[in-house]
Amino acid sequence: MNFHVLTLFPDMIIQGLYTSVVGRALKAGTIHLEAVNIRDYTLDKHKKVDDYPYGGGAGMLMQAQPVYDAFRAVRKSVYERRGEVPLRVVYLTPCGKTFHQDMARELAREEDLVLLCGHYEGIDERVLEEIVTDEVSIGDYVLTGGELPAMVLVDAVSRMVPGVLGNQVSGESESFCKNLLEYPQYSRPEVWRDKRVPEILLSGDHARIEQWRLEQSLERTSLRRPELYESWVSENQEYFRKKAKREERMRKKEEKARKAAQNACIL
Repeated sequence: MNFHVLTLFPDMIIQGLYTSVVGRALKAGTIHLEAVNIRDYTLDKHKKVDDYPYGGGAGMLMQAQPVYDAFRAVRKSVYERRGEVPLRVVYLTPCGKTFHQDMARELAREEDLVLLCGHYEGIDERVLEEIVTDEVSIGDYVLTGGELPAMVLVDAVSRMVPGVLGNQVSGESESFCKNLLEYPQYSRPEVWRDKRVPEILLSGDHARIEQWRLEQSLERTSLRRPELYESWVSENQEYFRKKAKREERMRKKEEKARKAAQNACIL
């Protein structure tokens, strides 16, 4: 997968992403990253890319021309490699749809993804209308630019690309997979500050462990993200029917064992 980031601060993008898991994937060639400096495409001899907004108002606005020409350069390189294919262009903006895991999974299917980072008071609306296919926000707050949101998106999307994670199952089973938060995890030592690892995780019974993890995920999600929990419940009624039957069998088994113990005492 190829990420093309249109930005005023390419060094910020490169330095921020060439580390950790994403950095290893970039160095291995599993994914590719191009940070395109929008200033390189301005016609202004002083490399100026902004101007005052029409109608007045505070701050400066990024001009349409350098953004458009930077995009055209990326599009040209993609067309030379793949032919004239449609390009997804994501503008990182507080006005966009809130980014989520399903969106990351969807974007990971793209072979090329263009990310546009705004700055100052934003970007001239005309170029957004011309090139942008998706507007995405990473939350209801305002940052100084789109670079941090772009890096968040690249990180999240990259994890969905086969070969990026050493264990692909990890990417599929972590938080927000199937609308549930991740279950609690434990590592060595078995006891730390008088806190023990739950016994079930030491049992070696993988079926019971998976059941425990699901129950922990459900409990955590219901407490911390009730809207996600309700969504999961509405789509997984069969789980609760099976759980009720399982608990009823267990109750009968315990009742039978209790009566057997009472009879043994009488004898």
